[in-house]
Formats: sequence, C-alpha cells, structure tokens
Amino acid sequence: MLIQQKQEDTKGSFYVEENDTVLAAMTYSMTGTSLMIIDHTEVSDELRGKNVGYQLVHTAVEYARANHIKILPLCPFAKSVFEKKGAEFADVLRAN
Repeated sequence: MLIQQKQEDTKGSFYVEENDTVLAAMTYSMTGTSLMIIDHTEVSDELRGKNVGYQLVHTAVEYARANHIKILPLCPFAKSVFEKKGAEFADVLRAN
C-alpha cells in the first residue's frame, strides 16, 4: 500500500489513494518548521481493520525523524497510537 504525502503552506496530509479516491488520510498542521500537529485521521470502511490508520501515523513518525520535527497528536486516534507505542515513538513526541 502506497502512502503519499502532500503539503501546502502549513497544512498537509499523509493519505492512501486508489483510482483518484482518497481511502484514508491523516491531516496535520505545521507550526514553524519543527512541530507537526496531527489533527484528524480517517479510514474508509473499505480499509478498516487493515492497520492503515497505524501505518499513516507510523509514516508521519518516520517523516518527523528524517526532518527533525516533533509531533503533537491532538487527534484521538493518533494520540492512542502514541500511547500504545510509548518508548518507540517517544523521540518525536511533544507533550502538550
């Protein structure tokens, strides 16, 4: 499954698209160049149960690591992933 990213100005998303239809997306806002605020995650019924939401969050974590960015997960789903992963994602987590 291909997870893509797009960003315009301070708003962006990681998403899965098939046949020009977005089936899953995690949206974020950037505050400056060093903080990503994850504000929403949505997965279509078609992909539900396939771990796609986690994959979106994991892709954001990898992006944050590569670009020296901290993540503030305000989205309840993303926040729960960070809580479950604990130490594994702690290097990019910014507590609120």
